Amino acid sequence: MSIYINASSRVLVQGMTGREGRKHTQRMIMSGTRVVGGVTPGRSGESVLFEEDPVPVFGSMVEAVAATQADVSVVFVPPKFAKAAVLEAIEAEIGLCVIITEGIPVHDSIEFHAAARESGTRIIGPNCPGLISPGKSNVGIIPAHISGPGRIGLVSKSGTLTYQMMYELRDHGFSTAVGIGGDPVVGTRHIDVLQAFEEDPDTDIIVMIGEIGGDAEERAAEYIAQHITKPVVGYVAGFTAPPGRTMGHAGAIITGSAGTAAAKKLALEAAGVLVGETPSLTAQLARDAIARLRGSR
Repeated sequence: MSIYINASSRVLVQGMTGREGRKHTQRMIMSGTRVVGGVTPGRSGESVLFEEDPVPVFGSMVEAVAATQADVSVVFVPPKFAKAAVLEAIEAEIGLCVIITEGIPVHDSIEFHAAARESGTRIIGPNCPGLISPGKSNVGIIPAHISGPGRIGLVSKSGTLTYQMMYELRDHGFSTAVGIGGDPVVGTRHIDVLQAFEEDPDTDIIVMIGEIGGDAEERAAEYIAQHITKPVVGYVAGFTAPPGRTMGHAGAIITGSAGTAAAKKLALEAAGVLVGETPSLTAQLARDAIARLRGSR
């Protein structure tokens, strides 16, 4: 099993005819994703050739979903058009909408997140790398070759650290890796993914990557203490970040002692999470936890 996506997921690419959409559609198809169509307003009836197979282009999400029975969309649309694209996906009743686009205004994100909550569409992102269940489906921009299938679940705010952790633990592999994005407002939170991994029988251990700013990791720590029975290993990016400085993601800003890596580390450790101070040390903690699990069986 995996969470959110699987080998049967039928994926639409919003913005497939653009440069980034076309490039990453090619990568997704090569990694086994079932891309059933693209959506670009005004280009209905066209097709794009990938690996000698034409993928149809539709003019709207409603048209595309009706024709393909797609249940997932991935958004490669410029920021000023992203809100309209996501609202269109929600109107088409897509089950999962993965928003890769960065630089979307916060007020736009708030608007489409509110619409998604009312409709039941799950949003991952924006400003995220997407998610991958190796060997089954890859929705977004995560490189498929860096790791294979296994029994580790990964949830991360950072795209780059998602890739690094997958590579560091490639000898064990992943059930699913989810990049939730680092914007101040995101659709799927650490807690949501933790719950899904707890319920997934093919995930044995969870790796959680956070970063400075906000209180998402502290909230996740509370949830872990109360609801998660599987081993959790964590890393918080930004131990050397100066107060008041935005570090890469729009949500990664700290004020005084609130939102610091040290405070988050303490909260996670109090919930029983093993926290590494570097990605490599975190990967070693995960290997040790896997060894303990195997030794107890």
